[in-house]
Amino acid sequence: MRKIIFQMMITADGYYEGPNGEIDWHVVDEEFNDYAIDFLNQIDALLFGRITYQLMANYWPADEAVQNDPIVANRMNEIKKLVASRTLKSVNWKNSELITGDVKEEVLKLKRQSGKDIAVFGSSELGIFLIREGLIDEFRIFVNPILLGKGKPLFLGLSNPQKLKLLKTRTFNSGNMLLYYGPAE
Repeated sequence: MRKIIFQMMITADGYYEGPNGEIDWHVVDEEFNDYAIDFLNQIDALLFGRITYQLMANYWPADEAVQNDPIVANRMNEIKKLVASRTLKSVNWKNSELITGDVKEEVLKLKRQSGKDIAVFGSSELGIFLIREGLIDEFRIFVNPILLGKGKPLFLGLSNPQKLKLLKTRTFNSGNMLLYYGPAE
């Protein structure tokens, strides 16, 4: 069965974006990009909520992204993208599909299909829904070496504790720490 892997970048004080939605604090360098390329080659679909989808769809196809990061941009533009949204009527980023039915049922169907794993990038509200439904198989949390002091906390609105087990860690030269977790059984 395919896994759903939730990946998010956060600050050392637990925020996934600043108070005005800014993510300019992300520590992204060559080592991170090498990881990103490797990870993108291990999956064959991305699952987004509306907000993250719109941000990504505005960024990755743009000339600036393609010039700055051609390998990652190409992979992001070519990979299948699934968008869970109650408000979008259509999606137009290459290889994007709107989930129009029951999100839980659609994700369960995706997990049962053959293929590589599926990643959820960003999409905090979708992540909370997937946690509540027991659909996330692995969490990859990038802790960036910065303190913001304020912003939007990761998993704000999660109503019940979710026990996790640490699977492994990876330290990056930039100071980023990647924490791999799975649901505790």
